[in-house]
Amino acid sequence: MTGTSVLAVKYKDGVLMACDTLACYGSTKRYKSIQRMKLVGKYTVVGFTGELSDFDYISTLLDELEMTDFCQDDECPRTPKEIYNYLVRVMYNRRNKFDPLWNSLVISGWDYVEKKPFLGCVGMIGQHYVDDHVATGFGNHLARPLFRESWKEEMTEQEAEKLLKSALLSCVMRDKQMMNKFQLSKITADGPGEISEPFAIDTRWGYENYVNPTKYAPGAW
Repeated sequence: MTGTSVLAVKYKDGVLMACDTLACYGSTKRYKSIQRMKLVGKYTVVGFTGELSDFDYISTLLDELEMTDFCQDDECPRTPKEIYNYLVRVMYNRRNKFDPLWNSLVISGWDYVEKKPFLGCVGMIGQHYVDDHVATGFGNHLARPLFRESWKEEMTEQEAEKLLKSALLSCVMRDKQMMNKFQLSKITADGPGEISEPFAIDTRWGYENYVNPTKYAPGAW
């Protein structure tokens, strides 16, 4: 079972992340209500693209980290940057065993030490980067150009949400393994992180070329 793109952007007060709730079995849209984002502690959300069972294993590792934090009871939870660095080592370690975890991960959160939002991405062989906006899967090709054109450092939450939904529309109209049922997560300094209920975005399929798609393709079905 696999999931497709995860999109995320920083704004002046936090980070927004969005993805759909579909898990595909090959090209079959098998499960349509899978939450592909996970809250880790108070200040971090992790989203995934790729194999659902491998992320289930990663979730178990993250739960163990949370339990360690809880037992220490020192009021110093791990920051998003620490979670990010931990996952980089996990993914690279499995790559070196020639048994990689088939996921791309997006780590978003509020760094309460540095007093600023954090956003990073980790690939299946441990490649990683930190940026003001990230996307995985097909979203790398469809959403990142929109982010580069429209993102600005002092965006409000409303502007960031509008940009994310515009990118989701671009993806859902083109990616056959995405469905129009999304969740949005938000992390701010106030914490804890929030993951929204599923929602749909407005789509329009009444374009002229959709009415008779084979008009200019003689011999097509």
